Amino acid sequence: MKLISWNVNGLRACLGHGFADVFAELDADIFSLQETKMQPGQADFAPEGYAEYHCTAEKKGYSGTACYAKQAPLAVSYGIGIDQHDHEGRVITLEYENFYLVNCYTPNAQDGLKRLDYRMQWEDDFRAYLLALDAKKPVILCGDLNVARSEQDLKNPKTNRKNAGFSDEERAKIARLLDSGFVDSFRHLHPDEVKYSWWSYRFRAREKNAGWRIDYFIVSQRIADKITAAEIHNQYFGSDHCPVELVIDL
Repeated sequence: MKLISWNVNGLRACLGHGFADVFAELDADIFSLQETKMQPGQADFAPEGYAEYHCTAEKKGYSGTACYAKQAPLAVSYGIGIDQHDHEGRVITLEYENFYLVNCYTPNAQDGLKRLDYRMQWEDDFRAYLLALDAKKPVILCGDLNVARSEQDLKNPKTNRKNAGFSDEERAKIARLLDSGFVDSFRHLHPDEVKYSWWSYRFRAREKNAGWRIDYFIVSQRIADKITAAEIHNQYFGSDHCPVELVIDL
């Protein structure tokens, strides 16, 4: 089973930069998007052979997630069941016979870490949500988790230590999630590889490959041995992020 996740930074904009061709070329069984920035029906994209699911923010042109699945799930849910968190279109969960697929766009702590307190509450509540699912069947979490795990995962760790996405607090939360029984699939297969999934639009960052690895597939520990491939497709453009891939035999 091949899964793709991509923060498209506006699906309508990305469609103007070759998204449909990348979608077809990658040919995923489930293709998950973050930061779609649209309401249903606003984009002219309906790939044949896929069921589609959208979770939209109440604020127009903001956040949003979507999933395109070749096999329709047994059930679909939107959000995590906590009103404080469920107005920004950040989570879609697809339930299948042998696993849950959770597509997430994690809130950004923002400049000056002004949303860090909210981010910390989100992290605790979202981890509890994942653990409740994991108690029933294995979980595959994908998406833009807005954190680089370690110094290996961004170009300039020293100058970013107190910045959003690399604060000690955010890194501690992803470490706690992994310690709760989950595995970072890319790092599981590529412990030493340096590869990034996001680059700022400023300072010619992508040209210089001054990036961050903040897009993930994270899976329940008990299915880690089923992972056969985990890739970061930095050859694809169209967004400030690139697609990431998981191939898993479930």
